[in-house]
Amino acid sequence: MSSLIDPAPRTWRPRRLLITRSARDWAHGRDIATRAAAQGVAVVDLPNDRVVWDQPDDPRAAYADAKATLAVVVAPPSKLRLEPIAPSADWRVDLAAGCPAHCSYCYLAGSLKGPPITRVYANLDEILGVLPRYMDQGTITSRSAARAHEGTTFEASCYTDPLGIEPLTGSLSRMIAWFGASDAATQLRFTTKFADVEPLLGLDHQGRTRMRASINSARYARFEGGTAPVAARLHALRRMADAGYPVGLTIAPIIAADGWEAAYDTLLADAAALLAEVPDLTVELITHRFTSGSKAVLDSWYPGSALDMTDADRVTKRTKFGTEKQVYDATTMKRLRAWFTREIARRLPLARVLYWT
Repeated sequence: MSSLIDPAPRTWRPRRLLITRSARDWAHGRDIATRAAAQGVAVVDLPNDRVVWDQPDDPRAAYADAKATLAVVVAPPSKLRLEPIAPSADWRVDLAAGCPAHCSYCYLAGSLKGPPITRVYANLDEILGVLPRYMDQGTITSRSAARAHEGTTFEASCYTDPLGIEPLTGSLSRMIAWFGASDAATQLRFTTKFADVEPLLGLDHQGRTRMRASINSARYARFEGGTAPVAARLHALRRMADAGYPVGLTIAPIIAADGWEAAYDTLLADAAALLAEVPDLTVELITHRFTSGSKAVLDSWYPGSALDMTDADRVTKRTKFGTEKQVYDATTMKRLRAWFTREIARRLPLARVLYWT
């Protein structure tokens, strides 16, 4: 049974904003601080470029305090040297690091160091300035016969949810406008668990930005604290499609718990009710996986979570970087993939599946 009620968008508002001394040198950084102050957020000017504040001694309270903090910093030089991000895009471009949501399967948990605050980059002009040198240099989607028509692709949501922080930062709107004004064959991509797309609808995007909604069944979306309801994300995606944006679904993480077929059947039915006739719709399918490091962090952040991170139906997979992660075994993967391939073709016949992982 579909549950497609469109609730009001949920907007994140931190308790405090910390801005470093160097970030104050950038107009974009100052604009973020001004916008936050106008929304009632406490703005703290830091005396240098170290992001420090008085944190509670209790680990759970410290986690909550960090999640309620936004820091405006200058992206380090490493962020100006873009890296490929397979299978999503030719290049990864970061607007921020960290996310305001509370997902108990968070894939960032094992990769970001220190308290889980969200750091947004003040030197957006500098980040945009390096993009032209990466045009026509892609090695991922640009070399794919099925996706080369997208042009050089740039993924903006590897280390953050850019729509979740957009009401304060404005960074995503500026990047969409930049791509819209580009003369190159290119595409900006971002995925989100939030739904406040109003600021994006009137932008001159020229069809060069693809928004994807990260969605899961109601049974598993309960692990996504602080995010917009899935129904709101789907409605937001339809609004973006109506505004001329190419759009997509990121079904993630796919969780093979008992009853998953019925749970995901309802999800696909809800998606089809709004998007079945959208002509340029993509689907990305990402199964649940975790590392020992991310599991340890998540266990500390969300003790008592019902999310299954045991060894059941799992195998260890070594990545190209030499690390190990726990993924579903071959039998489970085969069953999941066959079901999603069949049901997406039935429910969303116009959709194009980009990858399975």
